[in-house]
Amino acid sequence: MLKNPLRAFAACTCVLSIGQACANGFIDDSHADLVMRNYYFDRNYVNATPQAAAREWAQGFILNLRSGYTEGPVGFGLDAKGLLGVRLDSSRAHTGTGLLPYNPSTREPADEYSELGLTAKVKASKSELQLGTLSTLLPIAFASPTRLLPQTFRGAYLKSQELDRLTLHVGWLDRINLRDSTNYQKMSVGAPNGRFNGAAESDRFVFAGGDYAWSPQLTLKYYHAELADMYRKDFYGFVDNRPLGPGSLKSDFRLFVTGEDGAAKAGPVDNQNAALMLTYALGSHKFGAGYMHLTGKTAMPYLFGTEPLVITEGTLSSEFLNPKERSWQVRYDYDFAALGVPGLNGMLRYVSGDNIELARLGGSNLTESEKDIEVSYVLQGGTLKGLALRVRNAWYRNDFSAQASHRDDNELRVNIDYTWKLW
Repeated sequence: MLKNPLRAFAACTCVLSIGQACANGFIDDSHADLVMRNYYFDRNYVNATPQAAAREWAQGFILNLRSGYTEGPVGFGLDAKGLLGVRLDSSRAHTGTGLLPYNPSTREPADEYSELGLTAKVKASKSELQLGTLSTLLPIAFASPTRLLPQTFRGAYLKSQELDRLTLHVGWLDRINLRDSTNYQKMSVGAPNGRFNGAAESDRFVFAGGDYAWSPQLTLKYYHAELADMYRKDFYGFVDNRPLGPGSLKSDFRLFVTGEDGAAKAGPVDNQNAALMLTYALGSHKFGAGYMHLTGKTAMPYLFGTEPLVITEGTLSSEFLNPKERSWQVRYDYDFAALGVPGLNGMLRYVSGDNIELARLGGSNLTESEKDIEVSYVLQGGTLKGLALRVRNAWYRNDFSAQASHRDDNELRVNIDYTWKLW
């Protein structure tokens, strides 16, 4: 006998979607959790801009229902994701944080927004096919989790681990659902600073690639992706983590090679982006240094609304992917468990970019920089064990001459997350 309505929902959807009585594995192997996320976002534009600040506070609820699989050589399952965002504080003058949708004509923010995503899944041996609402976390298509509710795709996604040490990923996507939206829409290219035609749309994104564990220390990566009539992208990378002296050294290399696809509706595309991040861990300390260099005639394109997954990805919306840009960074992380405070962590980071070529924004050899500080704490025990608090502050500066792109931003983000495991 089912003990709660959520298990009853799982049983009903199983019968409807598969058309047969549920096998024990479908129900008995199911899992459900509710993520409650309270998010405050405050971005203050220091210099004269059309909008003085983007500032909102909201409460999010993310319900994840994951079934098991029916019995047999081919198993069937169904997942559901329920999303609800509730406005706590906002105004027409302060929209655009990515937390809440708003009316583009009046800029009036929504009081609440919600959606339900369903994912059918089929499993055979060590391969799984998902159909419907998807969240891919790959170098060429990384669904953004950095606001109140997660960004998702619609399509088909196959993940296979049939070969020892090799994980393959193949997918076809036709729509994207942005972080502050309840509607699926066609895909476009991220176009900050007018780098591409952001109004051009595509209804097909395909990818294939995988990760190969060469050894316990070294993982090799390769992915190919195409946004129809926009761009094609190849990603080559490796992550190596091995002992060095009293600590360990992590080497993270990423190379993106991007060109035009078909009609190139977003404009010319010609970019190579090579980057290396080195992180040395010693006890409770981590010391990191990285360098990224873009060559070619254009910036590096990526799917609008997603994270480009480059080593400079930080707190602010800056990604240091302008044409010809060279950027370097230093980073320091500390785990306060060494001082008797387990669950408390801190981070400091500085990123600097130069040699930027943006003719429409002031010419060549432009610069930008970002400073980040973050403190996070996860409650280690008690009734609310796992409750996570994170406070992030960032400062961004550039010398772009065009008013819409010359930004001196000070940003604060505070979010509290708690995951309640239902079963």
